[in-house]
Order: sequence, then C-alpha cells, then structure tokens
Amino acid sequence: MTAPFARQRYLIDYTLAALARRRGKNTGLVVIYTAVVFVLASAMLFASAIRYEATTVLADSPELIVQELVMGRHGMLPAAHLDKLAEIRGVQGVEGRLWGYFYDRANGANYTLMVPGKDAAEHSVGPGEAIIGEGLARSRGFEEGGALLLVSQTGKLLKARIKSVLSSDSALVSADLALISEPDYRRFFELPDDVYTDAAVAIRNPREIEKIVEKATYALPSARFVTRSDIARTYESLFDWREGLLIALAAAAILAFAIFAAEKSSGLSAEEAREIGILKAIGWDTGDIIAMKLWEGGLVSLAAFLVGTVLAYVHVYLFDAGLFEPVLKGWSVLYPDFSLAPRVDGLQLATLFVLTVVPYTAATLVPIWRTAITDPDEVMR
Repeated sequence: MTAPFARQRYLIDYTLAALARRRGKNTGLVVIYTAVVFVLASAMLFASAIRYEATTVLADSPELIVQELVMGRHGMLPAAHLDKLAEIRGVQGVEGRLWGYFYDRANGANYTLMVPGKDAAEHSVGPGEAIIGEGLARSRGFEEGGALLLVSQTGKLLKARIKSVLSSDSALVSADLALISEPDYRRFFELPDDVYTDAAVAIRNPREIEKIVEKATYALPSARFVTRSDIARTYESLFDWREGLLIALAAAAILAFAIFAAEKSSGLSAEEAREIGILKAIGWDTGDIIAMKLWEGGLVSLAAFLVGTVLAYVHVYLFDAGLFEPVLKGWSVLYPDFSLAPRVDGLQLATLFVLTVVPYTAATLVPIWRTAITDPDEVMR
C-alpha cells in the first residue's frame, strides 16, 4: 500500500475511534440527519415513481383530444364535428368518447363513468354489464358477478352485472372507474344520440400535430384542442407542486438540520479543541488535522445519507409510501391501491447528496482550520 493511501487509512481509523468516544452526541446527530434525508428522499423517490407511472399511462393516450366550449366551459360535442375532423388531411381516425362523473351519496366519492373505446376490445361491455376499478370495488364491497347499482340525481337507475374488476396495476387512473355500455350511459345521463363528451383524434404523423390543430381551429372555432404533450405537462406541474408541498411540510426537519449545520460551523467544543491541541503537540500538522475532521464530517453525513436513502426506498417501494400517500396521490375518498415500480432518478439522488452531505461536510472546515493554526499550548489552555 502506498504512503498516501496508508496515511488516509490511519486517519480514518483514528476518526472512527474519535466518533466512538463521543457516541451519544454523534448518534443523536446521525438520527436527526437521517430523518431529514429520509423525508426528502421519500418525497423525491415517490414523486419520481408517480411521474413514471403517469408517463407510462399517457403513452397510450390519444394524440389529440377535441372538446366543445360553451361560454368558456366544457360542453357536449356535436356528432357533426367528428365528420369535420375526419376530413382534415393527416387525421387517421376520429372517435367520439362518452365519459362523465357521478357523485355517490353512499360513500361521498366521485366515480368516473365511461364507455370503452372501439380499440379496447379486452374491456368491451354489453348492455347491462360493467367493468369497475379496484378502488370502487373496495369502497363498496363489489365483486365480480355482483350488481352495480347507481341512482342519478333525476332518479334514473343504472343496474349492471359486474363483468370484471380492473387490476390494481392500472389503479393510478382506474381506481374510481366504471365502464358501461353506450346505451346504458346515454339512458343514465339522459343524453341524445348526436352528442359526445369529447373526441379522440388519431394522427398519422405525430410531427404534424401542430399543423392539424391549426387546420382544426379554422374548421371548429368553438372547440378546444388538447394534445398529449399538454396533458403530460399538466401532470408534471401537478406532481412538482405536490412534491414541493411535501417538502415544505418537512420544513421542521430541514430547520433542525440547518441548526445542526450552523452549530457545527460556529466552532468546536472545548473537548474537541483540546484534542486538536494535543495532536498538534505530538507532531500532527495542520493538513492532517483538517483531513481527519473532514473524514469525520464526511463519514457522519455519508452514513446518514445512505441510511436515510435506504429507509426511504423501503418506505416508498415496500410499504407504498404510507406516510405521504394522501399528499402525493391526491384522491379525497377513493385512494388507489397499487404497488409502485422501483424507479430511482440518479439526478435527484445527486441533488439530494449535494444538498445534504456537502454543506455539512464543508461546515466543518472553518472552525477546524481556525483551531488547527492556533498554537497548541494556547489551544489546550
């Protein structure tokens, strides 16, 4: 082993022994430090996993959605608009969609009632049949083969046999979903045959979306056009806001970390200063003392970072982030029950490392340097 490496190994050995001598103080510091890293890492990992789930779901969403606006609000789309959209060059297909919300007084939850599209052959339903999400089934105790009973505000009764319950793998978007047939949907909401909630437009060349939207705007001046990228940006903004809210709620832990860092940078204890004086007296130079204290700060912060990050990983991916679930998932009544696919963002972890490890380690430099350059006799007195 070369001399520089041997020197650093001896410094590490001494640093570990010094940390063990102040076991109580350092244990408390590591616990608080770990709690700060745990909260921040949990928020980052959970938000990253949710973003990935949302991106995966949106990959199969329509390239373009067309909605009718009435006095600036979302209105029903006339069926005649579908023919106008289909005539635009570059449009591969147009399908009218039927979906809406239903408030269930039984449990105070909002359900999404929807007619499955033509491409969803595996989720096709006939009159008197329904496919429901796992959140709806869990909240009302519904099972496959049972009956779905809903009563509208006007007294219309929807009675359908539950054909199947959707897997929890899609619970992020289907927890409150009920798929029913078009005749049942129109009868329940008392809709005529010539209107739709909106239209999904398939485009041959995704690079022509902006041009097609421009043409469609002239053909349908009262419509609003929402692209897949618009929806993705909305979800990104939503999760950024929720992640920021969670980090703001962790302000107390962050403040505790700031207090510890400030205490570390304000100076050394009398015991630590005396120890440095003794080391200087027996021949240690200033560089060795600074290196030793940097190893001490680095080992404490690195241990807290690793333990906090591992605990956050276990919390998010093995225990489904139970502490933060209501904040980041955002459902008021029907919380989706699904397991997140492990998703670690290297850039986020690097950012977390820089924000937690580097400041604490750097905070040890000034007081250590100030004490190390002082005469040993003066320091020990």
